Parts: sequence; structure tokens; C-alpha cells
Amino acid sequence: MRDNLHIRPVEKEDLEFIHKMRINPDVMDYWFSEPYTTLEKLKKNYEQQQDNEAFRQFILYHSNERIGYLGLYGINFRHRFAQFAIMIDPDYQGKGYATDATKLMADYCFNQLNLHKLSLQVIKVNEKAVHIYKKVGFQVEGEQKNHYFVNGSYQDAYTMSVLREEYVNQQ
Repeated sequence: MRDNLHIRPVEKEDLEFIHKMRINPDVMDYWFSEPYTTLEKLKKNYEQQQDNEAFRQFILYHSNERIGYLGLYGINFRHRFAQFAIMIDPDYQGKGYATDATKLMADYCFNQLNLHKLSLQVIKVNEKAVHIYKKVGFQVEGEQKNHYFVNGSYQDAYTMSVLREEYVNQQ
């Protein structure tokens, strides 16, 4: 499957695709955000982020089909780390794309940006995501009690990360 997956930077014409996911409560609960984002706000944020070197946004493709969004946030080129986020369109969830997409981003971070560490946050009850991240090489670094309000209740969260040498050695 990975042979048919690729990423490219987000373009303006991708914003409607992203907006469709950003207003979906089932997607946004796992992004720890409410599903309330206007297309105009997305356009404005897109324009504002164009010169921000600490931020990268990608569209995930399977062949020629847009299937997800990947982001790197808080890229720190001195200390060589970044935060990772992923959003798979609900129509494409459960098909193994998240694992391969996470590997694509780890490859990009470690082989293109020369980062040392990639981190993320995930709620503990999102067992599928935790499993995917562990499969890619992420390890739990810490736990935050009642950290995110998701679906009407507070949820514990993990901070997970993978170091470049750990990732490369397992590939």
C-alpha cells in the first residue's frame, strides 16, 4: 500500500477537503478541538502560515485520491524536534493508511528535515492510534491525567515520541 501513498504540501485548493474533516465531530474529538472552523478561517490561517518555518502541512494521497492531512507543528531546528498530527478522512479510516502515513512523516522528519525527535499527543482511550504509533516506533514518554475534554468527559493523554536512531534501527 505504501507504494501508492504520497504527500505533498497543502495548497489552497485543498482547504475545502480539510474543512470537511475539521467540521466533523468524530474527527475533531481526536484532535482535541471542537468541530467549529469556517472555510474563511482556514483560508486566513493558510495565508498566515506561508512563511512560518516551524509549521508544515501536507495532504496525504493514495494514488490520486486525497485521503488525509498531516501536520508538523513547533518545528525547532536548534533542538531538532517537532510535534506530529494526522487526520484521515473517515471514508478511508481502518484501511491501514494511518500506519503508512505516520511512517512517511517520520521518514520526512528524519531524512529531509534532519530532526532528532518526533512527538505527539493521543488520548489513552484511542487504543487504535496508540497501537499504530507504537508499531511505528513511538514510545510513551508520559501521561497527563484528565488532560483533554473529549465527548463530554475528561480523558487521560499520552505524550509519545520516537527518536531518529530508534526509528532508523527498527526499519
